[in-house]
Amino acid sequence: MLNTLTQWLEKLGIVHQGEIFLNPDKAQLVTHAILNREGQLTSDGALAVVTTPYTGRSPNDKYIVDDKRVADLWWGDVNRPVSREQFDNLQARITAYLSNRNLYIIDAFVGADPDYRLSIRVVTEFAWQALAAQSLFIYTGETHPNDPDITVIAAPDFSTHPEIDGVRSNAAILLDVKEKVVLIAASKYVGEIKKSAFTLMNAYLPPLGVLPMHCSANIGDQGDVALYFGLSGTGKTTLSSTADRKLIGDDEHGWTNNGIFNFEGGCYAKTIRLKPELEPVIWQAVHQFGTVLENVVISPETQVVDFDSAQITENTRAAYPLTRVDNIIPEAVSGHPSNIFFLTADAFGVMPPIAKLHEGQILYYFLSGYTSKVAGTERGLGQKPQATFSTGFAEPFLPLTPDVYANLVKEKIAKHGTNTWLVNTGWTGGDFNTGYRMPLRYTRHMINWILSGAHQSSTYHQDPFFNLSVPDQIDGIPEELLYPQRTWKDQKEFEQVAKDLRLAFEENFKKFESFLTIDH
Repeated sequence: MLNTLTQWLEKLGIVHQGEIFLNPDKAQLVTHAILNREGQLTSDGALAVVTTPYTGRSPNDKYIVDDKRVADLWWGDVNRPVSREQFDNLQARITAYLSNRNLYIIDAFVGADPDYRLSIRVVTEFAWQALAAQSLFIYTGETHPNDPDITVIAAPDFSTHPEIDGVRSNAAILLDVKEKVVLIAASKYVGEIKKSAFTLMNAYLPPLGVLPMHCSANIGDQGDVALYFGLSGTGKTTLSSTADRKLIGDDEHGWTNNGIFNFEGGCYAKTIRLKPELEPVIWQAVHQFGTVLENVVISPETQVVDFDSAQITENTRAAYPLTRVDNIIPEAVSGHPSNIFFLTADAFGVMPPIAKLHEGQILYYFLSGYTSKVAGTERGLGQKPQATFSTGFAEPFLPLTPDVYANLVKEKIAKHGTNTWLVNTGWTGGDFNTGYRMPLRYTRHMINWILSGAHQSSTYHQDPFFNLSVPDQIDGIPEELLYPQRTWKDQKEFEQVAKDLRLAFEENFKKFESFLTIDH
């Protein structure tokens, strides 16, 4: 096998290899990471690493090969084209760098549904990245044939030369959608590996009639499936990881004619200000051997993690396999969803905490993908959250034009009669400077109110600024929260902020007019 693997690496351009570690076990990878000084063990045996200067994704450094064989590629600020020649030249430089080095290679799968899964092979110079890949993808320990569907070549200690490579900085993430090859330079942040594979799935699945989704998913005792769409920091992992419902997955799923399937074999959870009483499932998972913790702060005396510290970044992360979670669906496949939640962390504090979307609004809010990004999730953000719109709650990972995904959303929801809701996990009583974050216990209570069916006899009022149908009352929820304007001291200021946000929605939506018409 190693001779064949050697030939495969040489075909990539990696020649005169050092020692090759193919699918090593968890203990070996942790040992190598410590001996290589890539990280340190916490008091609970997790592996803590630092990925500076890149502590989040670097979206401005992402490029896609301009390949005429791929239909519907969506070019713009997110997807920047590079030529085949540029891609090949950078691959040659990266693989030359990786030659003569020890390498860690992980074979895994993306997609729990065997009808749609792709094999993936990750090649990296760091043992800890290999360990994270084992956790985040579907890892069985088996060795793939030397023609994987997806190949990821990660060289975190290799820096590009922008003037030579035609990129904008020392870091670069290049995707060849047709050949399904990913090049990662300069960034150690393992989210680049994970999200690059997700992006390739977003191109591969729609032509097969499968909707790829940036969402978490869980299932109740009665078989009712719920999806939670949202960008980082809006609560996808937190709200889906509960003791009373089984977790299907926390971030990436596909919706086929048969139902839902998870793309991954693990979780990549945010851990900043993690509390055992609020997020017991995640808390348990991060305090175990083999979990990878990115950019957390550790006491030098006790090796205990300070999850409250944002000294390195707000975007602290934990990578761990789903097997760390007690109540999961092992096969990671389920039926069609009964409820979908679009999560938004409204930094302006003017959107209602929960609202039911009617047919004309579903695509509007899906395509808008409104939230406020928390500092540290991506490079370039300051300490103040910023309002943003991200198509399908996944714009950085959508290689195809938005109508491709919108048409699939419309078709799936209409066919299966799925209830769709907008949930504000952000601010109330003012904006992020003067208000307060919606208490997690209230958000969970409102979602459980829906999942239990208690909402079915509810009456609704129309929010005057966003035309959203908001419940008149929910037992256990302070009534004023369902009327956001009442939570503000300055009513005129609220009205102005709400009008400004509504105009921002309308301005953002103009970019979709050339793709499709939506009555909202």
